[in-house]
Amino acid sequence: MATKPTIRDVASAAGVSKSLVSLVLQGSANVSEPRRRAVLDAMEQLGYRPNRLAQRLSGPRSGTIGVMLNDIRNPWFVELLEGLTASLHSAGVSPVLADSYTDNRVGRSSVETLLEQRIDGLVVVGTTVESAAIERAAQSIPVVLAGTREPHLPGVDIVVNNDDAGARQATEHLLSLGHRRIAHLQGPGEVGKLRRLSFERTMNDSGMEPMVVSGGVSEESAYAAAGRLLSSAERPTAIFAYNDIACIGALSAADDLGLSVPQDLSLVGYDNTYLAKIRHLSLTSVDNGNLAVGVEAGKFILERLTAPELPGRLHQVPSQLQVRGSSGDAPVRGSSGDAPVRGSSGDAPVRG
Repeated sequence: MATKPTIRDVASAAGVSKSLVSLVLQGSANVSEPRRRAVLDAMEQLGYRPNRLAQRLSGPRSGTIGVMLNDIRNPWFVELLEGLTASLHSAGVSPVLADSYTDNRVGRSSVETLLEQRIDGLVVVGTTVESAAIERAAQSIPVVLAGTREPHLPGVDIVVNNDDAGARQATEHLLSLGHRRIAHLQGPGEVGKLRRLSFERTMNDSGMEPMVVSGGVSEESAYAAAGRLLSSAERPTAIFAYNDIACIGALSAADDLGLSVPQDLSLVGYDNTYLAKIRHLSLTSVDNGNLAVGVEAGKFILERLTAPELPGRLHQVPSQLQVRGSSGDAPVRGSSGDAPVRGSSGDAPVRG
C-alpha cells in the first residue's frame, strides 16, 4: 500500500522549506504568490491532504468545549451535565452549550454554531439528527458521544448506560409482578433499538408475546401512543417506557381513561430523573448513571485534546432499577384490570 504524502514530500516537490508549507496551510499572508502557488500545485500533484485535526490542536486553544444537547427541556440532561462540567472545570475548561432542538426549529445547525465559537472539542449529548455535521466536525476537532451511540465514527468515544441490561431489569421486574401483557414505548436511534431488542428478548425468553409501539421521546407523543394501547380490547396491564418523559405521557393517558396506577396499570420509566422521584408521580425507573456518564465523557474529551490519535472507545455505565409506587402486582383477571375504559366501549370505566 502506498504511503500517504507528507508535508516533507510537499516541500521537496515545491522546492521550499517545511516551515513555508506550514505557513501556506495556515493561510499566512507572509508568503509570496509564486511560492504559495508552487506549494498548492505540489499538494494537488501528490494528493496531499492536511491533517486538520493536528493543525487545530497544534494551534492556540480557546479553553472551551462545545456541548450539544438534543433537547434541553429533558431533565435527563441535568445530572449528566453536572458530571460533565465537573470534569471540564477541574481542568480549567469551560463548556459552551447549544440546544439542537431549538436550533433545528429555526433551520440552524448546533454543530456549526459551536464550531464558530472556536471550540477545542465537542461532546454530543443524546440522540440527534445532526449526524452529518458531527462527522464533519470530527475531522477537525475531538468528539465524544454521551448518552447516544451514533453516529459511528473512527476515533470518536462513546459513553453510555448499559441499555441492554437496563431494559432487561425493567422487563423482568414487571414479569416478576405477574404481568403478562406488557407493552414497550420505543424511543429513537440506536439506544431506542437496543432497549426494544432487550425488552423483546426478555419477553420471549419468558414465553410472553412482546407488544411494541413507537412512543417517541416527548410527553405528547407518548400520551398519544399510550392512549391507543390502553383503549384497545387487549390493553396491557403494564407499560415500559423509553424514558421518564414518555412514562409521564403514559401516566396522563391512563388517568384520562380512568385507570389507576398501579392498581390497573403498572408503569416503568428510564433515566431516573428528578421527575421520577416527585412523590405524587413516584415512577419506577431505570437509573442509567447520568452523573457517571457525564464525568467519563468529560475525561474522554480532555484526553483527546492531547492524544487525538487514540482509537475510539466504548464505556458503559452500569444500570440499576429504582422501584417506586408506579409498579405493582398485575391485576387479578376479572378485576378492574380487565374493565373497559373510555373509548373502548360505552361503559363507564372502573377505577381502582
